[in-house]
Amino acid sequence: MLSAKAIVELHDELTCLWHKAGGAEPEADEPEIADVWLDAVARQHRANFDLWHIEDEARTPDAADARIANVKRRVDLTNQRRNDLAEELDRALLAWLQARELPKGDVPLNSESPGLMIDRLSILALKIYHTREEVERKNAPGRHAEQNRGRLRILEEQRRDLAQCLDALWNDTLVGRRRFKLYRQLKMYNDPELNPAIYGKNRL
Repeated sequence: MLSAKAIVELHDELTCLWHKAGGAEPEADEPEIADVWLDAVARQHRANFDLWHIEDEARTPDAADARIANVKRRVDLTNQRRNDLAEELDRALLAWLQARELPKGDVPLNSESPGLMIDRLSILALKIYHTREEVERKNAPGRHAEQNRGRLRILEEQRRDLAQCLDALWNDTLVGRRRFKLYRQLKMYNDPELNPAIYGKNRL
């Protein structure tokens, strides 16, 4: 069910596609993905793609305060979606494993779940894409391309390492050597009952 190679290839394919489409809404530019698991991976990656570009809007030097405030709200909502979708990946994997009486309960627990590792792979795909853009930028200052080639090598190595770790965790889980759990993010900032900046104001 889980293949780090397929995930990395999908991340790269969709990152290029969405950038060529100018960041259009996913309904307009996403191809149909027949595999239910990879479709969930794609939706989680889309949340990271959207978050990356929303955050860039706030970094525009002449951005007005009202625009930055609006961007911050969009960042919070999109980051919540990103985390919810990473948890969804873990739920799907655990449901698939449970039908096979896995993972074993008496084996070492991995500190990071596959969903969180896939989230990191998603972010690395975006970093690699944008760093490659800087390598190829025509109007860049001297040594810019060289410096970014060095960054690109590091990012690609980090992604290879993480992909290998993801495959190793999954394979170890399948043979009963290791297990993972669903780790809830339990974000508080979007919940009007848990964020004092919201519920405190509502009491005034």
